Amino acid sequence: MPGVTAPERRYVITFGCPDRTGIIARISGFLAEHGGWIVEAAYHTDPDTGWFFTRQVVRADSLPFDADGLRARFGEVAAELSAESNWQVSDTGERRRAVILVSKAGHCLYDLLGRVASGELEVDIAAVIGNHESLADITRAHGIPFHHVPFPAGGKAEAFEHVRKLVGEHDPHAVVLARFMQILPADLCREWAGRAINIHHSFLPSFIGAKPYHQAHTRGVKLVGATCHYVTADLDAGPIIEQDVIRVGHGDSVEDMVRKGRDIEKVTLARGLRWHLENRVLVHGNRTVVF
Repeated sequence: MPGVTAPERRYVITFGCPDRTGIIARISGFLAEHGGWIVEAAYHTDPDTGWFFTRQVVRADSLPFDADGLRARFGEVAAELSAESNWQVSDTGERRRAVILVSKAGHCLYDLLGRVASGELEVDIAAVIGNHESLADITRAHGIPFHHVPFPAGGKAEAFEHVRKLVGEHDPHAVVLARFMQILPADLCREWAGRAINIHHSFLPSFIGAKPYHQAHTRGVKLVGATCHYVTADLDAGPIIEQDVIRVGHGDSVEDMVRKGRDIEKVTLARGLRWHLENRVLVHGNRTVVF
């Protein structure tokens, strides 16, 4: 579009290693040695685990090599600091891709599609996969392929294998479970580790099972919340990316609580996905550092 300036291309380094003196000096010294212009830097030391974390953003045009060249050279620094596999270099010039998994509830999908269409969320939705056809029309209205994969009784393993192949065709940076009401098998949790993102209400573990909002209304809860987290084989217990709450009152009906719950789920998922795509989330064990 005329008058619109393309965003400056940047390389993002995320890094974690056992804490010790001299880490910041070593990283910044390496970047300075090659002319790296740091435009953003964040640090955190976790006293409980003794680990150091950082996120460094560097202007791509300030370095004499591309992202692969930066990875190769920075790998030596990472090895020296015992980072092992706890680091990565991402390129903002590489467009991010996501695949969304859905069932019948559409509030999170509608929200994400709207944010992408308006340019608020910089990601290409490569496909939407649903175990029901309820959300096919809205998906296709946005020019995005919709794949219906039924999950019949006794045929879930085959269905998940189909989903795995569909997702693999796009090699997405994120697999978003936007109220997808199927439990991922352990092998998919491993394959999509650090990429699969889920959203759910924060009544767990207090109100388990069917009609959690009805249970919460009966108990007179005052807060409705949502949790966005990475998916692991431990159901709803993966590393948390983002959480938020909204107040409810004695005058709110179950329907009011459900509506407010959907509102907070949409916002929380959008934030968590954005931070993941911007490489702001570092996972260590079952905890996260979000820069």
